[in-house]
Amino acid sequence: MSFPRCTLLWARLPPGRQPGPRAAVCSALRAHAGPFPGTLGRVPAVACASSSASGGSKAPNTSLFVPLTVKPQGRSADGDVGAELTRPLDKNEVKKILDKFYKRKEIQKLSADYGLDARLFHQAFISFRNYIMQSHSLDVDIHIILNDICFSAAHVDDLFPFFLRHAKQIFPVLECKDDLRKISDLRIPPNWYPEARVLQRKIIFHSGPTNSGKTYHAIQKYLSAKSGVYCGPLKLLAHEIFEKSNAAGVPCDLVTGEERVTVEPDGKQAAHVACTVEMCSVTTPYEVAVIDEIQMIKDPARGWAWTRALLGLCAEEIHLCGESAAIDLVTELMYTTGEDVEVRTYKRLTPIFVLDHALESLDNLRPGDCIVCFSKNDIYTVSRQIEIRGLESAVIYGSLPPGTKLAQARKFNDPDDPCKILVATDAVGMGLNLSIRRIIFYSLMKPSINEKGEKEIEPITTSQALQIAGRAGRFSSKFKEGEVTTMNREDLSLLKEILNRPVDPIKAAGLHPTAEQIEMFAYHLPDTTLSNLIDIFVDFSQVDGQYFVCNMDDFKFSAELIQHIPLSLRVRYVFCTAPINKKQPFVCSSLLQFARQYSRNEPLTFSWLRRYIKWPLLPPKNIKDLMDLEAVHDVLDLYLWLSYRFIDMFPDASLVRDLQKQLDGIIQDGVHNITKLIKISEAHKLLNLQNSSERQSRLSGTVKSQTRRNHGTKTLGSKAAEPLGPGAGEKSLASRLVQQGLLTADMLKQLEKEWMAQQTEHGKGRTESGTSSKGTRRKKKEPDSD
Repeated sequence: MSFPRCTLLWARLPPGRQPGPRAAVCSALRAHAGPFPGTLGRVPAVACASSSASGGSKAPNTSLFVPLTVKPQGRSADGDVGAELTRPLDKNEVKKILDKFYKRKEIQKLSADYGLDARLFHQAFISFRNYIMQSHSLDVDIHIILNDICFSAAHVDDLFPFFLRHAKQIFPVLECKDDLRKISDLRIPPNWYPEARVLQRKIIFHSGPTNSGKTYHAIQKYLSAKSGVYCGPLKLLAHEIFEKSNAAGVPCDLVTGEERVTVEPDGKQAAHVACTVEMCSVTTPYEVAVIDEIQMIKDPARGWAWTRALLGLCAEEIHLCGESAAIDLVTELMYTTGEDVEVRTYKRLTPIFVLDHALESLDNLRPGDCIVCFSKNDIYTVSRQIEIRGLESAVIYGSLPPGTKLAQARKFNDPDDPCKILVATDAVGMGLNLSIRRIIFYSLMKPSINEKGEKEIEPITTSQALQIAGRAGRFSSKFKEGEVTTMNREDLSLLKEILNRPVDPIKAAGLHPTAEQIEMFAYHLPDTTLSNLIDIFVDFSQVDGQYFVCNMDDFKFSAELIQHIPLSLRVRYVFCTAPINKKQPFVCSSLLQFARQYSRNEPLTFSWLRRYIKWPLLPPKNIKDLMDLEAVHDVLDLYLWLSYRFIDMFPDASLVRDLQKQLDGIIQDGVHNITKLIKISEAHKLLNLQNSSERQSRLSGTVKSQTRRNHGTKTLGSKAAEPLGPGAGEKSLASRLVQQGLLTADMLKQLEKEWMAQQTEHGKGRTESGTSSKGTRRKKKEPDSD
């Protein structure tokens, strides 16, 4: 070995490992060239622990730490330097050393000091062992340590610095926990909005129940101001204020996630703007700001938007409208900003009464009734039963486009329209002006998603019940008092109990990590998926007692959906914040397709989108078709939402908006004829059921004849011919359906005719088949006929 190569090899040894004169050579080289990358050296364990042990008040949830893969080293171009300096390692001996290292309690305790709990320690060790055993050549420092341990020249504990280095490679969180805690520190949110902190804002809380005029008084201040912003929870409410403001001669723009409308002819921004709460600007100065439905600051998914508006709006006066349950929390939050809260209390303008009797039957419906259901299936059932009774009903539920909801509301409110009954979900509780005399709760059980993402069915809350019941007898409607009851008698006492409970005060306001915070997280954890970044961020985050981190399951769902698509972190973040209904497969696949097109740098043009949604679309023929059209409408909403974030890649927003209006009209016609669609869907189900029964009957006949042939008895044959399934001795299916109002006598006669026609055709087919088969058999018996 040449002297220069020998000197180089000696110099690559860790400090303190060079015997005799070599130490001086290495020291000289290190003084000249600095420390060699990748060498850790044998630092005393206690010193290591004192410098790197994790801090923080809360132990992280290590189950969120996903290990990265560290590939074993292949053959080096320089050869195995460690083997040249010492000798090749005996892998069997090395395995014994590693197993001994793993079992030492001192090592496990020291690892825990560095944040490696039992789970992480085990995973890190498995990876460390595989790395050493499968590598063709190891770094010189660890090779020499292992060699020394084999010859009892070093202790097995001397492996710990190398093990820790490997652990930090597969769990990079361990290296930067303190930095991550600082980034995810969500305490003192008021300091995030320096422009608002410069102002001494006047906070006015308009508190009262539904139909008390609280929002009216706030809007009057908004309209009389030189400039203002209205922040609402729904697009419908933003549209309503937009139209009212312009009708009153106050130029007002509209800003929602999917739409921007400027009223000035030159495109200049108006002094007033109506927007959804997520879209409000926290840097634009206003004279008056209105934040509607402030109690939604507690919403598990969207609460952060109300918190941001409350703390960040730069307005001289901020008017909050909502339930009294939010007063204490708002007062506490404003105390941290040094701002006082003036509370103005309002009482309901019209009386409302809870009836002492339930509706019990749809025969007891009256004009102005609204039946509130908590599932689409209930809406379809009730609408069909109302139609059977010769009445017309309007239908409103959450997934309908805003235009269709407004059209159904106008139909119900129109005194000249024969439609006098409304069937709706709790979507009527907010955003629509409806002339309702009586609210009827079809059920008091509502499906919900708990903190773990699990579906639960629980009674509605007092807040929800008051919000919905308050829609009856509104001040602006023709009914000067409202009534509330239930469909079923057994639910009435529970409704009274719910309405009489005090509303629980709101304890905390929602927060949400910003794109900048996630980017800083990703800088420290570059190989971690966005979904995993969010999990770690939420786990590391620290909040004051008045705040909570909002549920980010929808964000994570989208992140996992598009994880495999190559996008920059900022673009990926924007795609994941796009509002989608994850229960709609077509909408989810569209988000994926849009992201894929974006990653290829292929603009999503109007012609491409038309082909993608298979435009033109036909009017719905049944309920499934209607639901498919609603999903397409959501896809167009998604396109418009993205078009305002990526103008170049989604360039045809105006054309898509016109297309969406056409689709809205098709959906409106479908909802107008919803009872016909339900009837057709039920007929299809009944026909399928009839065909199924016919197949079952044939099967029974086959079993019976086979049994007779095999046993020659009538007993088994008669048993096989008995009706199958439960309820055989009960009323027929047709009788039950007629009794329940799901089947009319005319429909039953028509089904009977169709069934008889099918039987006749089947009989002819069997006769022809039998004749043909006899002829075939006859030919087989007469070979001379050939």
